[in-house]
Amino acid sequence: MTGGRASPFLRLLKAVRSHSNTVRLASLCSILNKIWDLAPPLLIGVAVDVVVEREDSLLAGWGLVDPWHQLIALSIATFVIWGLESVFEYLYGILWRNLAQTVQHEFRQKTFDHVLKQGMGWFDERQKGDLMAVMNDDINQLERFLDKGANDLLQVSTTVVIVGAVFLAISWQVALFAVLPIPIIIWGSFRYQRNLEPRYAEVRAAAGRINALLENDLSGMTTIQSFTAEDHESSRIQSISEEYKEANRKAIRLSAAFVPLIRMAILVGFTATLLLGGWMTLQDKLAVGAYSVLVFMTQRLLWPLTRLGETFDLYQRAMASTTRILDLLETPISVEDGLESISNDEASSSPLQIESLTFGYPGRMQLFQKLDLQIDAGSTLGVVGPTGSGKTSLVRLLLRFNEPSDGRISWSGKDIRDLSLESLRGNIALVSQHVTLFPTTILENIRYGRPDASDADVEDAARIAEAEEFIHALPNRWNTLVGEGGHRLSGGQRQRVAIARAILKDAPFLILDEATSSVDNETEAALQRSIHRISRGRTTLIIAHRLSTVRRADRIIVMDQGTIVEEGNHDDLVNLGGLYSRLWTVQTGENIQP
Repeated sequence: MTGGRASPFLRLLKAVRSHSNTVRLASLCSILNKIWDLAPPLLIGVAVDVVVEREDSLLAGWGLVDPWHQLIALSIATFVIWGLESVFEYLYGILWRNLAQTVQHEFRQKTFDHVLKQGMGWFDERQKGDLMAVMNDDINQLERFLDKGANDLLQVSTTVVIVGAVFLAISWQVALFAVLPIPIIIWGSFRYQRNLEPRYAEVRAAAGRINALLENDLSGMTTIQSFTAEDHESSRIQSISEEYKEANRKAIRLSAAFVPLIRMAILVGFTATLLLGGWMTLQDKLAVGAYSVLVFMTQRLLWPLTRLGETFDLYQRAMASTTRILDLLETPISVEDGLESISNDEASSSPLQIESLTFGYPGRMQLFQKLDLQIDAGSTLGVVGPTGSGKTSLVRLLLRFNEPSDGRISWSGKDIRDLSLESLRGNIALVSQHVTLFPTTILENIRYGRPDASDADVEDAARIAEAEEFIHALPNRWNTLVGEGGHRLSGGQRQRVAIARAILKDAPFLILDEATSSVDNETEAALQRSIHRISRGRTTLIIAHRLSTVRRADRIIVMDQGTIVEEGNHDDLVNLGGLYSRLWTVQTGENIQP
């Protein structure tokens, strides 16, 4: 434990406990493979003993007196041992690799599902690139350790135990000197591990920062090129990449020194075996075959221990990634799911009531103070006001993307915090200013509103949204791929697809958040016709900068700094001579001086 918190390795074991049987079986196969892998040096020693001692060899004492028969028995044993080694190598390879792929898949799915449950305020405080680094790079790093590193650690440990036991069985004097460096090596390995841990944590953090900046730059390429800021962004990438390189350099500098130090420590053991064992053999205190076993066993110990540095390097990278993965998974869900539900009929016939609502973003002034508002069932409510007045924030609260600090929002008499998110959001269709289209066909993007809809239903929704004409003009019509983010379509076309998607969902509450703000006048007129048609018979909330979009609304509220300052229909508000009237005058050009 460090600072009251479990080590990354223990946290990982707990996270994969559902696969504990596979871990145990894979570990057993790794150990058995290494046991059989260490058997050939023993066979070599016995073979040397046979050709030197002949009828007086070890095997002769077991009933095989003839040297030739002894060699035949050794040959058979060799085939059996190599066969068993190969079988267990195959088994541990299958088990560890499949476990690595399974854990990788499950962690990626768990982290993504966990992220999906977070409120939008949670995303506001995090960088998408860093989240992508956790769900991609860090999980891949863990997969590489489970695929190879776990087996290497087990086999190195098995080698140390088996070789130590063989040395003690043959000659405790030689074992004393030959095995003496091993505790030093193990102690040094753990010291290195502790020193490497913070360095690789910084490496993973730097990787997250690179991902965040790359994701931001790729998304904002239009802005970068229009401001001829390529050199500036290139220098920013260069700077943060230098940080990543330097963090890796510090870790590499430490890990690279590990293998040479281990070699020097093992050299002491090997020299002790060579000299002390050789002296005891010359003094007839040790058999030639036994001496051969000791020499070959020392060599078999050398190679895996020299790879211990590489294995610990892989282990530390994996543990740094494990910490980031599990920290993300252990982040509390910022929006609690309710247990109640609201039926489609209830949602269609019930008003939505906002009472004494208080809300503000972290680190900023309160936006809403005791806000009261009722949205009548089946009516169309327009919400207008200057930038920053709280229009979009109201939508985020209705959808529970954010939570109020006080007050309540109720629907059909139920606090929406008591409703399940699926029930609440399933009864609301949102068309936002920033349309999200997925890199698939137009047909499938519209069908996203109701995945079980037929092609005919999709086409009907597109017809109501006045999207059918431009779709038929495309080379592949409904099967046209829209590209990443829908970049192959114009802004107006993307908005029509989004409205068609909302029409297909057929939710009783429709929210249009600046749905016509970034289109030309002709497209706006088409969208307004669509909005007018689909808002009939359902509760509709229209947020707009363009007042022409809300002109037909049953009721319009004007917001300023989180407060409702005016209320009424279009004509009443124009005649009132207040903020709405001034905005209308500006937008119609009546105050433009010649």
